[in-house]
Formats: sequence, structure tokens, C-alpha cells
Amino acid sequence: MEIFSARGRREYIWRKRRIPHLLFCGLLLAGWWLFIPTAHADGGAPNLAYISGTPAGVSVIDVMQRRVSRTLAVTGDPHTILLSFDGKYLYTSQPAQERVSVLEAASGKAHCSAAIPGKPSLLALSPQGEALYTAGNGDTQVRALNPMTCAIEHSFPIAGPVYGLATSLMGGAFPEHIGLYQLWVATTDKLIVLDTDGKQLASFALPAGPAYLCIPPGTVAYATTRQGTVVAVDLATRKVTPPLLANGTFGPMDYNANTGEIYVPDMQHHQVQVLSPLTPGTTNPKGKISRTISLDGIPTTVAITNDGQLGFIALEDGRVVMLDIPGRQIVTTIRVEGQPHFIITGLYPPTPAASPPVQQPVGPTRPAWQTGLLIVFLIAFFLALLGLVIILVRWWRSKQKA
Repeated sequence: MEIFSARGRREYIWRKRRIPHLLFCGLLLAGWWLFIPTAHADGGAPNLAYISGTPAGVSVIDVMQRRVSRTLAVTGDPHTILLSFDGKYLYTSQPAQERVSVLEAASGKAHCSAAIPGKPSLLALSPQGEALYTAGNGDTQVRALNPMTCAIEHSFPIAGPVYGLATSLMGGAFPEHIGLYQLWVATTDKLIVLDTDGKQLASFALPAGPAYLCIPPGTVAYATTRQGTVVAVDLATRKVTPPLLANGTFGPMDYNANTGEIYVPDMQHHQVQVLSPLTPGTTNPKGKISRTISLDGIPTTVAITNDGQLGFIALEDGRVVMLDIPGRQIVTTIRVEGQPHFIITGLYPPTPAASPPVQQPVGPTRPAWQTGLLIVFLIAFFLALLGLVIILVRWWRSKQKA
């Protein structure tokens, strides 16, 4: 029989009781990570699809009806278009008029607009929707607009023309950051990461010339290049990968929020390549093509709905291909005319004239796998909390007896 001194017994009991305390703290840290909202895929919720570059400016497809339900008169050759999280406002770039406008999505009525030099064709929305960033390859500035007033609140100088914009929630990868999110800028031969105050957090050399950006939740950012490749920036290693795709002409990408797959339009080969997500920290990452979607036209842009069920591919000849993602088949093809530049899907506008309201998340959501982990965490958390209460009660009773 092992005999402890009074001091030894106290140390033994303390160490024994320390285990559930450490477990409890670990569960709290895990829960903090799980409760962080993740960014939407560019596609958004599957109610409507907005396509820029059509004869009217922007055409709207009703997903349920599988047809063009209306058009919005937008001048200035609109390129990138984005939606507010509630579907109320449509943000449009108008490079031919050097203007960015905010429209009421239900009616197309102008809410506000701002004159932006440099042929602004690019837009990026902050994760909480309080800032709208715009730039173009005719200027060396990125401007932050208030999306409710179109007032220019910040202007960040960039060392060269801008070819791509995106935001990310990768604060852990940049310890010196102060803002909630980061702004990624593709310029002449590098990718620049800025804090919300314009301070440079990182820079990644990319001699091939970065262009369109796609940043799913996690620590990997994807970029097309103007020399016909697709690469990734792995923030676990702080390195740019070798080309994941090559010998193509690649357009704006999107990702599947459920699987992490990246959808890349290849205009040169009339197809959309689907890349499996990279594992951060991989020594020799190689792009694995999980699927190739062959098309009878030139794909210019792609959008995947936030639930990962539907995909939309705009073709240069004025058609939009609707995909059943899980079924791996084409559902239908819808003619919108013109030469589409960009496509995004989102909610019905919150107006009486719109289709019957559908309950959808207003802000960022998390993918299904993270929701499952959250449920497991909550169960483990309450069990650990119950265990801690039992330990404290027993300790109190032992003190009373003593």
C-alpha cells in the first residue's frame, strides 16, 4: 500500500483534479474556433442568379423557374457584381463609365454611386458587409466605399495596376493584424495582403502575374495568372505552390463551401476544371483535378451556390449552364444574350414584389462538417461542465467533513 505524506497527498490530488480543468480549457478553445463564422462562397444562396454583360447590363435568372425573370438597366459595361448578404442591394462595377454603383436589387433603382478613376472592374465585399472595395488595372489605388452611401472612406496606394481583389478571414496567419479580416490584392507580379487600415501584412512574389483570386475558409488562397496558370498560396508554409493548372486561359473562380473544391473556368479548352482542396503544410502540393466539366462554349465565369447543390457557368455566347453539383449533370441551359462577364447567386430581395420569402442566413455561415463538429463540441462541453461541477461538489463535501 502506497503511503503519501500530507504534502504529497495534496500534490497528488491537485494533479488528479487538474486533468478535467485542462480538458475544460481545451474544449473552450476548440469551441472558440468552431464558433468563428466562415465566409460565403461567392455564389451565395440558391434563389436568383445575376449575370453582368448582358444587353440590358444585368440579367436575373429565377433558379426555381429556370428562366430569365427580369433585367436591370446598368450602363458602363458592368463587370464584377456582388450582392449584400440579405439580397437587398446589388453592387456593380462600371469600368466604361469609371463608376461603381449600388442598386436596389428588386427594382434596379440606383441607391448611390461613386466616380472611381482607373476603369474599376473589380469589387470585393468585407465579410460583414460594411465595406466595399474596388479597383481596376487602370489605376494604382484600392478604394474602400461605404456601401450604404458610396462615400470613399479609405484609399490604399498599390505598387502597380490591380488585377484581382478578395477578402479573407485568416487572422491567425497574420499575428500583427488588427482588423477582423484581410484584403488581398493581385498586382503586377505579386500578391499583397493588407490589413483593414491599409498596412501591408504580407507579400508573395508571383512573376507569372496574378489575376483572379478565390479564398475559401482555411489557410489556402488560389490565384489565376496572366500567363495561363493557377497557383495557390499556402499560409502554413508561406509559399506559393507550383502551378496546379497550366496552359489555359482562366476566368473568375468560385469554391464549393461543402467540399472545399475550386471551380476554375478554362476559356481556352472550353471546360471547367474542379480542383480538390489542398492540404495546408503539404511539402510538395500538386493540384488534383477531381472533375472536368466539358462544355460546348467558352466559359467566362462560374458561381457555386452556398449550399453546394447548384452551379452556374456563364458562356461567352450568352448562355448560362445550370449544374446539379451532387448529381454531376447539366440541369438546363438558359439564354441571357450578350457576352457575360460575371455571375453571382443570392437571396430574393426583401420586398413585397419579390418571390415568397425564404428563410436564409443573413451573414456568414459554416459548412456542414463544421456544424457537425460544433454539435460534438457542445455535447462534450456540457459533459465536461457537469464533471467539473461534480468534482467541485465532492471537494466541498470533503472540506466540510474535514
